[in-house]
Amino acid sequence: MRVGLISDTHIPEARYELWPQVFDAFRGVDCILHAGDIHDLVVIDQLHDIAPTWAARGNGEDGSGGRPIQPDHPRLRESWLLNLDGLKVGLVHDVPIPEYPPHLTLERALKRYFGTTELDVLVYGDTHVEAINTINGILCVNPGSPTYPHNLETQYGTIGFLEISGGRAEATIWQITDDGIAPFDWNRWKRPW
Repeated sequence: MRVGLISDTHIPEARYELWPQVFDAFRGVDCILHAGDIHDLVVIDQLHDIAPTWAARGNGEDGSGGRPIQPDHPRLRESWLLNLDGLKVGLVHDVPIPEYPPHLTLERALKRYFGTTELDVLVYGDTHVEAINTINGILCVNPGSPTYPHNLETQYGTIGFLEISGGRAEATIWQITDDGIAPFDWNRWKRPW
């Protein structure tokens, strides 16, 4: 199973529409997970035209920064706990990675959003910084932002993919380019932690 991962699109704030390279890259995936800060919910429908899509409600959909509060949408929730090819995959916008104990911990966030800490994969966003880490046995993936990477001005950013096979998951991050997408260069952008 191949899953497209995206977050923090900020449409139409960043640009009128998502880069066409994103839609091209997601053609052929089994589903798409959007980790929030969508802003214009038409993006969910555009992605859903490619593959079944689930989206987490981000602070941008709830009016942060004076943005309009977005209405309910059947594919939009605060969090989703999905069974994807036998794995428990959580989708949410904001979690404390890195943690700030004792109160802002991943364990507390998982219990709040999903009622359990028994996840195989967690997909999250908010920071606009791509990350792949294993924390307490959970593969935690932030695909970054395709439009505002590292909270910089509008430019080509990143998306991700999750490959699930044989009860295991592997995540990758991809850089959007003029010609499509290319493997992300982890040396170009130093991770903050």
